[in-house]
Amino acid sequence: MKEQRSRILIPFVMALSLARPVLAAAQQGRALTLSRSASAAPASAPKGADHTAPAERNPRYTICRDDVLVLSFPLSPELNQKVMVQPDGFISLQSAGYIHVEGLTVAGAVEAIKKAYAGTLHDPIVDIDLADFQKPFFTVLGQVGKPGQYDLRYDTTVTQAIAVAGGFAATAKTQVFLYRAVSSNWAEVRQLKIKDILNGKNISEDVHLRPGDMIFVPEKAIANFKKYVPYSIGLSPPYPGSY
Repeated sequence: MKEQRSRILIPFVMALSLARPVLAAAQQGRALTLSRSASAAPASAPKGADHTAPAERNPRYTICRDDVLVLSFPLSPELNQKVMVQPDGFISLQSAGYIHVEGLTVAGAVEAIKKAYAGTLHDPIVDIDLADFQKPFFTVLGQVGKPGQYDLRYDTTVTQAIAVAGGFAATAKTQVFLYRAVSSNWAEVRQLKIKDILNGKNISEDVHLRPGDMIFVPEKAIANFKKYVPYSIGLSPPYPGSY
């Protein structure tokens, strides 16, 4: 009986000893594959490094030059003041000197003012109200009745903006361009087919304007053609060039 058990165990032990190198090699190959994939992952990251960051969906107002700010200090009312943002973007604070606020949101300006008064006030509370600020606007240029800049006082679409600007001129092309800033250095340009929108097609393309948007209405090709080609309809003989 003992001899039979030993005969069974010996092949089993030999098979196990032969399988160990195979398992070790498989684990080593798996570890090598994982290390290669991990080292290759960072190499793909720079592909999107040059992409422009998308515009914020609902950007907050940022302070501009000539804005008038009313600063309130509930715990220190003697420091209440009204300041105007100077052409260089700075404001002059009572007993705290100058700080730069152009380009900041109201919340950002509050933190900057708190920091400016940190040496004289302990944990100051500051409120800011915009007494006067740059009004949101849009611009319509090109072949419209009254090109220019208009206040964006309510929710306005591209077709409504063109109507506000006097509508299409007779020389206007109905494919217009919408320019929208996405950063300080980049602008998004969209071509919109207004004729299709007015005919009930692709109504979703009637984009709602944002502050600073610009609409350009180009001129028809035929209008450019008429500038340089003689137009003889209605002329009595002799016609030009018939001599």
